[in-house]
Amino acid sequence: MSPPTCRTWARRGHTPVIRVRGGSRGRISVAALCCYRPGERSRLIYRPIFHDPHGGATRNGRRSFAWTDYRDLLIAAHQQLGAPLVLVWDNLNTHRAKGLHDFVARHDWITVFQLPSYSPDLNPVEGIWSLLRRSSQANTAFTDPDQLVRSLRHGLRGIQYRSRLIDGCLIATGLRTTSRPQPQ
Repeated sequence: MSPPTCRTWARRGHTPVIRVRGGSRGRISVAALCCYRPGERSRLIYRPIFHDPHGGATRNGRRSFAWTDYRDLLIAAHQQLGAPLVLVWDNLNTHRAKGLHDFVARHDWITVFQLPSYSPDLNPVEGIWSLLRRSSQANTAFTDPDQLVRSLRHGLRGIQYRSRLIDGCLIATGLRTTSRPQPQ
């Protein structure tokens, strides 16, 4: 668990060194959806996954989110929002997995738009990670995974209840929400 540093200092001519006790004892992955709907407040839906602290594979045989984890997140978001989902995804290999592609093809309540390669500036969720790194995660050396998880949940909850921050992440991309024409 190396700490993300926001700012530090050292004497002129000396490279700053941040010492961290212990080594990594686990891995935590987080997936998030920024949800926008014209006329309603923006929402943030996220799911953390805790991996084997001994460095082994997870229940899905991966050390990160599997396509089934994303599928479960999409189902939960659809139930929570009660509306169709329009996803704007980057080119993460899991987003392009055959199982997830087949799942999306079978459900008419999901529409997917792929972002071009190397375009994190068009992904609103990247703004969420930036906000998180600059607030609750900045300049902190976590002593154990539980402290990291508490800080992560606290930071995401703080963003979740400030819809203007989530709106700002969309505005920073240059993308915008549009109303779908109603069938007549």
